[in-house]
Amino acid sequence: MDIAQRIEKLRKAIREHDYRYYVLSQPEISDFEYDKLLRELEELEKKHPELVTDDSPTQRVSGQVAKEFKTVRHSTPMLSLDNTYSPEEIIEWNNRVEKIIGHGVCEYIIEPKIDGVSCALTYENSRLVLGATRGDGANGEDITLNIKTIKSIPLRLLSDVPLLELRGEIYIDKLNFEKLNEDFLKNGEQTFANPRNAAAGSLRQKNPEITRQRRLKFIAHSHGVIAGGAEFATHYDFLKFCQKNGMPTTLKNIFIKNKIEDVVDICREFEKKREKLAFEIDGLVIKINLLAQQKKLGFTMKSPRWAIAYKFPAKQVTTKLKDITVQVGRTGILTPVAELEPVECGGVMISRATLHNFDEVERLGVRIGDMLLIERAGEVIPKIVKVIETKRTGAERKFEPPLKCPVCKQDVVKEKEEEVAWRCVNPLCPAQIERGLVHFAKREAMDIEGIGDAVVEQLVSKKMVSDFADIYFIKKDAFLKLDLFKDKKAENLLKAIEDSKKRQLSRLLFGLGIRNVGEKAALTLAEKFITMDKLINVSVDDLQKIYEIGPVMAESILKFFGQPETLKLIEKLKKAGVNMEEKITAGPQTLAGKTFVFTGELKTLSRSDVEAKVRELGGNATSSISKKTDFVVTGENPGSKLNKAKKLGVVIIDENEFIKMLKG
Repeated sequence: MDIAQRIEKLRKAIREHDYRYYVLSQPEISDFEYDKLLRELEELEKKHPELVTDDSPTQRVSGQVAKEFKTVRHSTPMLSLDNTYSPEEIIEWNNRVEKIIGHGVCEYIIEPKIDGVSCALTYENSRLVLGATRGDGANGEDITLNIKTIKSIPLRLLSDVPLLELRGEIYIDKLNFEKLNEDFLKNGEQTFANPRNAAAGSLRQKNPEITRQRRLKFIAHSHGVIAGGAEFATHYDFLKFCQKNGMPTTLKNIFIKNKIEDVVDICREFEKKREKLAFEIDGLVIKINLLAQQKKLGFTMKSPRWAIAYKFPAKQVTTKLKDITVQVGRTGILTPVAELEPVECGGVMISRATLHNFDEVERLGVRIGDMLLIERAGEVIPKIVKVIETKRTGAERKFEPPLKCPVCKQDVVKEKEEEVAWRCVNPLCPAQIERGLVHFAKREAMDIEGIGDAVVEQLVSKKMVSDFADIYFIKKDAFLKLDLFKDKKAENLLKAIEDSKKRQLSRLLFGLGIRNVGEKAALTLAEKFITMDKLINVSVDDLQKIYEIGPVMAESILKFFGQPETLKLIEKLKKAGVNMEEKITAGPQTLAGKTFVFTGELKTLSRSDVEAKVRELGGNATSSISKKTDFVVTGENPGSKLNKAKKLGVVIIDENEFIKMLKG
């Protein structure tokens, strides 16, 4: 047997053992024997690099680090499912289904709804070539390097398939989630709130080695395009095909029923079994099993008609309110927070819950010392449902909203009578600087990787920063004094800070945290005024000429740039070398002064792409229709905007006509 044959034999054996371990849960060899096979393959490939292929089991971690996650378009949209929360809603869904395909002819398949992160895997000629996040449903992010580290995802299918885009859920099981958080606690790092967050955070690591260490898993549940190879009559046949090809599925936990009443019974019973599963689920997915019937039922603009998610009722517990503390947000808003006696709810220990604002405290009638009914709404967010007044002892006390900021002790005000929010208006308040700096460094703003909650908390508490600009003047020695910082981490952070100086003006404006100004508005301002100096001197008239800027946003912008502290900060950022301009690609302004609204699914371009193209050509792209709208562009399955456009007499064009306009 020559070297090439031995290598191929080892690969085939390892794939077979992966299949038996991850899919069948019936391993035939020990971990030691498996590692021995893998080591032999690694040694042979090291000596003969010309024989290495991208689908070899040794290529799960490439050694590459992603600089960015590129946007990729899905073969067909990854639509979300409509949710139901009661047996009555399941029956209502079934009634809609039977109106289309007839009464009593359905076969239903019920699968666990894994609480993970949706992704799409593309196989060409049986080889994994792309792994992508769901994104906005039409476009996702290319995370192939990280996907390849997940051992339950085969790099090569076990049968010949010309083209397959597979959809499924990436998750971390309960045991590995607990171990992951234990490790984080030992290292003094912030833990993940739940397995879904852990999976999401692990998938978006730029270093695939970190993703590999998180022990993520995958379960297939549907597909996009399939070209050539097998054909299926039912969804169950498709799941069997997946399992046969080395792809994990939920086949062990699915049910097939012919009566909707039996489906309802399964939904009621399965909630009791959920805790026994190795992974978290937040409900069940009910699908029509016959693919021909699925095709006949089709889709709405957002969801398939042939499937529905049954979400388990939110879990509720009672606990005592120990105190109410007040947090100060990055814009100065004061938020009351309920400090609770720790209680387990849905497998998570809850010790805090937001009370949103002081009006909500009054509405609930909550007093310190009360017994409260707590709900984990949507399996994640703790919510106070009500006060259990029958358990009051008389020792409870009323909460009094503070007259001074709890952090800087300056006055708090309600800027407008109709507002519910009270604010600290001191721009140098440490709490505002702390949360504001986290926002300033986030990916959508200045993208300073390494500046998170824990680091910012230390920077503020040690008085190393008093505003955003101070981070550009911190030296390496100062960073090394922070907890968990060593040479490499300090150097990486300094490089990220230096790189952030080159960001466009729009990113800086968003990072500065101007009230009521989000990403899109920041981009609009940057493209209209080009430089920070022009924006600083903006007038009411200048802002009123901009279609997207309303009176509330205009007031926020003027107030922000009218503060002496803002001007000092901008001068300091300039001194640090931070870019203060927006670079615009010069080109014809063929759409100047024209306002467009898009509705429905576009075939050729994503929504964000077409809106960017309109702006590039001098036009406006907005989400709402008014008499000032010049054109409504319709794709497939247009929504209610089309009817509104007709009523207002707005010009309606299709996607092809719009593309002709782009070409001039």
